[in-house]
Amino acid sequence: MPRAVERRTAHLIAATLTAVALYAAPARAQLTLGDAMPMADVKLKNVNDKDVTLAALAGEKGTLVVFTCNQCPWAKLWEKRVAEIGNAALEAGLGVVAINSNDPAANAGDGFGEMKKRAKTLKLAFPYVVDATSDVARAFGATRTPEAFVFGPDGRLVYHGTVDDSPKDVAAIKNFWLRDAVNEVAAGKPVTTTETKAFGCTIKFRGAKKAS
Repeated sequence: MPRAVERRTAHLIAATLTAVALYAAPARAQLTLGDAMPMADVKLKNVNDKDVTLAALAGEKGTLVVFTCNQCPWAKLWEKRVAEIGNAALEAGLGVVAINSNDPAANAGDGFGEMKKRAKTLKLAFPYVVDATSDVARAFGATRTPEAFVFGPDGRLVYHGTVDDSPKDVAAIKNFWLRDAVNEVAAGKPVTTTETKAFGCTIKFRGAKKAS
């Protein structure tokens, strides 16, 4: 095979692999326990049309960050519990924020206008912000909606994962992982269960492209 053809073939393969990687996964691995909150100074638009940063929203006792959206069936199953946990965490002295990193081009229901409606319907006392580039989700390594991250008062990750073990039936919940983690952080105690598997729809990253 001529060298020019070999070079073109190699470039095509490299471009294809890059496109597949962009579509299939975030740009970095997930945060690990003890990691600091990434992209804390990036401005994010809240549903009240004001810009906020994660650093400004951080609480003295800790911070709860939940990646979610409007249209994912799993996010909808957990949304009332996320709202209740978040509102209670805010009252307990934690900073709280919900982040929508989905590309509305993939689902119009995940647009900013729908975010405003959802925040009002759920009576969120905490910000619900749009990650306009999906770069915040990539920095966290978030891949699902919903997916929760709890940081301690020192800004270090102490819990990552899902909400609880029964999305479809509240009465059947045996493990209240997120609620318990928030309560333990608020009380200044070590988190008992620090990691669970996030379960939900995949985040539809902005700028992601399918390989042709």
